[in-house]
Amino acid sequence: MVMKNLKISPYVLLLSGAMIFASCSPQNNDSKEIAEDANEEKFDDTGLKNDTDFAVTAADGGMLEVQLGELAKTKASSEEVKMFADMMVTDHTKANEELKALAAKKNITLPTALSDKSRKTYEDLSKQTGNDFDEAYASQMVEDHEKTVSDFKKQADNGNDPELKSWAAGKVPALEHHLERAKQIEALADSLKNKK
Repeated sequence: MVMKNLKISPYVLLLSGAMIFASCSPQNNDSKEIAEDANEEKFDDTGLKNDTDFAVTAADGGMLEVQLGELAKTKASSEEVKMFADMMVTDHTKANEELKALAAKKNITLPTALSDKSRKTYEDLSKQTGNDFDEAYASQMVEDHEKTVSDFKKQADNGNDPELKSWAAGKVPALEHHLERAKQIEALADSLKNKK
């Protein structure tokens, strides 16, 4: 079979080139970033961007606390750490549900899965075992809760949405309690390490 002069329209070439480029470019799969982008489109001109950013960050952090808590309930070597992890799962599950309901009422898009950064934190911690796990988990909880307390206080003081502001203010005492307990289990894990 002999092919005669085959002419391809420049438009077909342009379109196929665009499709190849699109299929090769990286797709954003970070649930937190997807939620932020969706909210930006909905709330960009409303003065609520900081409120929606807070909600997205709080949701991502809350999901991470629950998943790390579940991990710690099975991997921790210390009963103190397991009890703390149980408290994290219970308290943050409740807070996550409240935030989901509030966000749905306000048409705020929340992440549906851990952000890439949170997933990496989870994966790194899941590789630890024994007292090393306890120490790493406790340290992560101190770091997370220091940032979370700060974020929630900022929202409680400066938020524009009255309901999100009130919700954040109501969570600060529990988060401060979590931070104090996290510091205690961190000290406990350190002392156990030093005994070895």
